[in-house]
Amino acid sequence: MDDAIKIDNRGDFGLWAIDAAKQIVSEQGFELARAARDGTEEKLRAAGNALGQAITNALMEVYDGLLDGSPQE
Repeated sequence: MDDAIKIDNRGDFGLWAIDAAKQIVSEQGFELARAARDGTEEKLRAAGNALGQAITNALMEVYDGLLDGSPQE
C-alpha cells in the first residue's frame, strides 16, 4: 500500500479495501498458515500478531488519509 490513491466515494473505498486485503493476505496469510501447520504455539501467535498489525496499519492509513482531507478548525 505504498501508492497514494484518492478515495472520493464508497466505490473507491471498496476497491481500496479489496486491494489492501489481497495484499495483507498474500504477505501475512501464508506465514500464518505455515505456522499453524508446522510451527510452535509461539510462532503461530507471532504470525497472528503480524496479521493483526498489518490490518491495523491499513486501517490507520485510511484514517490518516481521511484526516488529511478534512477541513481544519
